[in-house]
Amino acid sequence: MEHEDRIALFLDYENLALGARDHRGGAAFDFRPIADALAERGRVVVRRAYADWSYFDEDRRMLTRSHVELIEIPQRMGASRKNAADIKMAVDAIELAFERDYISTFVICSGDSDFTPLVHKLRELNKRVIGVGVEGSTSALLPPACDEFLYYDRLEGVDIPPVRARHARPARQTGPEQRPTEPEQQREPEEQPAGEEPGRDVDTLAVQVAQTVAGLQGSASGEVTASRLKRTLLRKDPTFSESDYGFRTFGELLRHLAEQNVVDLAEGPAKGDPEVSLPEHGDREVAFGLLRGVVGDLGSAGNPVALSGLKNQLRRVRPDFSEKKLGYRSFLQFCKAAATSGAVDLRWSPEADDYLLTTSS
Repeated sequence: MEHEDRIALFLDYENLALGARDHRGGAAFDFRPIADALAERGRVVVRRAYADWSYFDEDRRMLTRSHVELIEIPQRMGASRKNAADIKMAVDAIELAFERDYISTFVICSGDSDFTPLVHKLRELNKRVIGVGVEGSTSALLPPACDEFLYYDRLEGVDIPPVRARHARPARQTGPEQRPTEPEQQREPEEQPAGEEPGRDVDTLAVQVAQTVAGLQGSASGEVTASRLKRTLLRKDPTFSESDYGFRTFGELLRHLAEQNVVDLAEGPAKGDPEVSLPEHGDREVAFGLLRGVVGDLGSAGNPVALSGLKNQLRRVRPDFSEKKLGYRSFLQFCKAAATSGAVDLRWSPEADDYLLTTSS
């Protein structure tokens, strides 16, 4: 039988419901998109939600239909009620982690940074942790602590909020607004085409993917499969999602990058999980040869060529040159790799206060 993750789901319901109401134009919270997203990741065997349910009478019916166990936290004064719910939820999660070895993944649905220590402890116990939160009410401390973090606002099936609140989140704002009395009601984005969300920079993503593949290849720990690559990208940025870049699946994203010659795809050990590599023996060797040729032309009679301004000289010969598409974070890193391969010699000159390159003999 194919292995599938067993998932325990814990909802800090007041945080989610109030976050959706306050940051999504008064829209009601809907549990179904979270359930659907988790169904794609494994089998949910525990579903618990914590709140004073006298304040969420309609929501109780919706959650009961989805087989969520409702944990009652009676009303108290101020922060004590909030702390009671948080502590109860944390204790139950830790207890379950020790008592149910077969549960491999814990889902913490809250944007509250108070759950960060719980996330760290669960991961210390070798549990995978997925966070879920409303983007506008999620602390910046929580997503990086998780293995994966899903913003409720971006889940498939979540209704699009009214236009005035749709672009309130910081990542989508493109500039200051002229209405100082309405800082969260940006009017300018309304001029964008209807139904279009501003996509993230695919070129920046291509650089990140190339660098990640290069790092995984350098670790000498087996082939780089698409599934392994995505897990690594999620470790770097738990909020990563290919849908934010306009792709339906991670495979579709990889095929696009392969068409752009950023990566190469080959048949992997499992169906639907291709092996990913950089076009190393093609573009990289050609780029090293280009560097050697330019250094040789500029440094006639054996004179060294300074690193500063050298990249522009390469682009005069090959306008589409980019070391980042080859998996290098900087032009200096690319030149060091070329020196390691023997294409050029590279040394630091205190007199010139720069790196100097010559063609290797």
